[in-house]
Amino acid sequence: MLASCFLTQAGELKIKIDKKYLNLPVSHQVERAPMTLQADGMEDYAFQIRLAPSQPDYWVFCDMSRYQGKEVRIAYPGDDATLGLIYQADEIAGQDSLYRESNRPQVHYTQRRGWINDPNGLIYYDGEYHLFYQHNPFEREWENMHWGHAVSRDLIHWTELQEALYPDEHGTMFSGSAVIDYKNTSGFGKKGVPPMVAIYTAASSDRQVQCIAYSLDKGRTWTKYADNPVIDSKEKWNSQDTRDPKVFWHEPIKKWVMVLNERDGHSIYHSEDLKHWEYQSHVTGFWECPELFELPVDGNPDNTKWVMYGASGTYMIGSFDGYKFTPEAGKYYYATGSIYAAQTYTNIPSSDGRRIQIGWGRIAHPGMPFNGCMLIPTSLSLKTTSEGIRLFSTPIKEFDQLQTCVYKGASLTSEQAGEVLQPYNKNATLRIKATLKLSHATSAGLSLDGQNLLDYDMNGNRVNGVFYSPDDMTSMEITVDMIIDKTLVETYVDNGAYSYSMERKANNQEGFRFWGNNIEIKNLEVYTLQSIWNP
Repeated sequence: MLASCFLTQAGELKIKIDKKYLNLPVSHQVERAPMTLQADGMEDYAFQIRLAPSQPDYWVFCDMSRYQGKEVRIAYPGDDATLGLIYQADEIAGQDSLYRESNRPQVHYTQRRGWINDPNGLIYYDGEYHLFYQHNPFEREWENMHWGHAVSRDLIHWTELQEALYPDEHGTMFSGSAVIDYKNTSGFGKKGVPPMVAIYTAASSDRQVQCIAYSLDKGRTWTKYADNPVIDSKEKWNSQDTRDPKVFWHEPIKKWVMVLNERDGHSIYHSEDLKHWEYQSHVTGFWECPELFELPVDGNPDNTKWVMYGASGTYMIGSFDGYKFTPEAGKYYYATGSIYAAQTYTNIPSSDGRRIQIGWGRIAHPGMPFNGCMLIPTSLSLKTTSEGIRLFSTPIKEFDQLQTCVYKGASLTSEQAGEVLQPYNKNATLRIKATLKLSHATSAGLSLDGQNLLDYDMNGNRVNGVFYSPDDMTSMEITVDMIIDKTLVETYVDNGAYSYSMERKANNQEGFRFWGNNIEIKNLEVYTLQSIWNP
């Protein structure tokens, strides 16, 4: 295995890099320790890893593309056994079963290895949707924050690329956003090539600062700004918590606007060049991962409102003049469950007009060398309801390409509907659309292997324990669009008025079962889903 490798002294290994990947064995039976990669003419690359001295729990990898042809010195505390299993290859360990593992989600994006959390830098450019994200490449738990990177042509099928941003002297790479600087206000561009600029938080043990980096090759490689950080506001707020910048161009004032979470809410900053920022205002009541965007109400472009939310997804509706967000209504919620730190895409073509969101799914995948996933991209809209204007979220239309209809029916009893689903009890990936009509003001739902995927308590106005009241407060019906993957379930209620996501857990082997007191399944559609990892 140790071709092109030789041990020089205890805790040090030298390797002439001639393959794409360095495969690293991980064991959770040992404590984390620092590993450092050194090569002449390059900055040291250091990270924490639980390097297995013998049988690993799983393998991770380090993309060595930037080290090709170089001799790399690997330092790691301990004896030679801790380095003895490392090897380089043109495939990652486990490539033969990649995306076909027993608990790999089939219609949700997951990284090949390691930990994932907040989506970062969501941006569309030149036919590609970019998904950057918080990533620990070297363990399935949180640590070593990098920006991972994947691209897609349709927001459904993804190709994972090498890490985009690596930890540096300012800290590890926390969340942020990205823009295309078409006017080259930053000066990072070259003739005919506007820079893609990432704005992110660098986090150390006692400080969080805002930094920028740019790319001239569609996000494949990045150069960090030499004068980082561009914002250091710890003294202003007397708080380390100042992070997750979301930046967009605001045409009415012809400036860049940054929404930055600071201490107890979201601050507004301005810049003309993405390098120099001035504080403008602050709204309290949010924590982490800010968003601020404008949407038409009921599709009317002459009647718009601004939406501000934080990582939890609770939101306010209001107005924004470029300097200050003024709340008018809220806080409300439109989604609960595993979703966290959702972000929306910038630079979507005006001909499209959608506000597309991706959220982090806090879902475990038992026995897998990866943790967490991205939820299905959704389209956000503002609609007028009996309670006022509310935010709706529905799966993007591109998701439909994965589905094949296997049943459509109406006016079924719960027993009949259960029989329809029986052939799919063991199918890992399904989409079920159904309208349930209750005949008594009690409760009804749908379970799978003893787990309630839908539990609607009409008397208490709760869906899976969370308060929910339909727009027609006297309605005896509930409509759901449910997407079932191997390890998680997403459900969209009443055309996106409310949604929730949760881990899929089997408590028994009874399969699907509709339940409730004399309920009727008014409509039922069942679709099988093709894997997003199919060619």
